[in-house]
Amino acid sequence: MKWVISAFLMIIVLYFLIQGIRCSKGLNKAKNKLNSYPVKTADLSYGTMTYIDQGQGEVILSVHGIFGGYDQAYESIKNREAKNRLLAPSRFGYLGSAVKGTGTPEDQATAFNELLEYLGIDQVFVLATSAGGTPAIRFALDYPERVKGLILFCSAMPVNEKPETYLEYQAPPEPLLSDYAMYLISPLMPALMGMPASTVETIQPISERKVGVVLDGKLTNPDMERNFDQYPIEELNLPVLILHSEDDPVAIFEKVENVQHRFPNLKLVTFPDGGHMMTGHGEEIDQALDNFLNQNK
Repeated sequence: MKWVISAFLMIIVLYFLIQGIRCSKGLNKAKNKLNSYPVKTADLSYGTMTYIDQGQGEVILSVHGIFGGYDQAYESIKNREAKNRLLAPSRFGYLGSAVKGTGTPEDQATAFNELLEYLGIDQVFVLATSAGGTPAIRFALDYPERVKGLILFCSAMPVNEKPETYLEYQAPPEPLLSDYAMYLISPLMPALMGMPASTVETIQPISERKVGVVLDGKLTNPDMERNFDQYPIEELNLPVLILHSEDDPVAIFEKVENVQHRFPNLKLVTFPDGGHMMTGHGEEIDQALDNFLNQNK
């Protein structure tokens, strides 16, 4: 029994050591990659907003999800750079972007509007992924004159009716919001998040995203449930395109099915597989975007 216990403890120590080494290497790699992006900084009324602005043509404002930033926002649509002008900002608390007000989705929408004013852009197509869906929908409701079309890419969805209860905090616990902790739990990502363990490499450095993750957990993610009456989706008359995998384990497809009737001008494109990233459907997604943008210029 002593040998068994000793062997078990050795395995645990070895696992912690290996993950520590992987974390250190991953962090250096992530910082080098961030430095490779053509990042710009807008000095807005409340502070700075970091963003990428690349390409020409119809403007797509990319609104990233949790653990994101300008890198995630850009990577999700970079294949469109030859066709569109891509505007990929970091939301509040991510990669150098300051926080306006308390950081609510309403404040985020105001910040997006200020960024467009700063850049002299009148109208955009808004493409939101995952947790970015809430501030994107808020922006479309508050500034419909700015939005040519709203694209929800495996995104958070409004609810069909005001829930009696909901999770007040919808993000990983704060003690886990470090690079090392995320590496330790990365083998569980396929089961918990439907994403490969290698996803941990794309969300570093977590220290530069932690404020944003906590804001998303406390304010962004619960907002459409907490403030149901402030999301009159039936009044959202602009064109909406929803792209969603039916096997998405994060933004579950059942929520799309339950709420799609609330969108008055909706085009729904679904895939039977692909998970939260709609893996394997790149060409179909690109064609759907081409059709949607061309029809609503």
